Amino acid sequence: MLINLSGHHVELTDALKGYVDEKFERITRHNDQINSVQVILSIDNISHCAEGRVRISGAELFAKAEAEDDMYAAIDSLVDKLDRQLKDHKDKALARKQHTR
Repeated sequence: MLINLSGHHVELTDALKGYVDEKFERITRHNDQINSVQVILSIDNISHCAEGRVRISGAELFAKAEAEDDMYAAIDSLVDKLDRQLKDHKDKALARKQHTR
């Protein structure tokens, strides 16, 4: 899985990069055919924002999460949202496949 990480008004430290890599390993349990992941971390005044775009075969999923004081909390929320979307996409694909039989 290729993770493209960029920051707007944020210095991307090794700790942030490692945290993003560690958290995004979790999303591979629902779909192991992820083509790429693009993550953008930014700070707008007080809030910390994390945006993520996941490309899988046949779909592109997007989520955005914000936290007041902590970038790590925004990343956690982003991964939770993308994980739920991947699970829903997988369930929907299985339901379509089972319905056609």
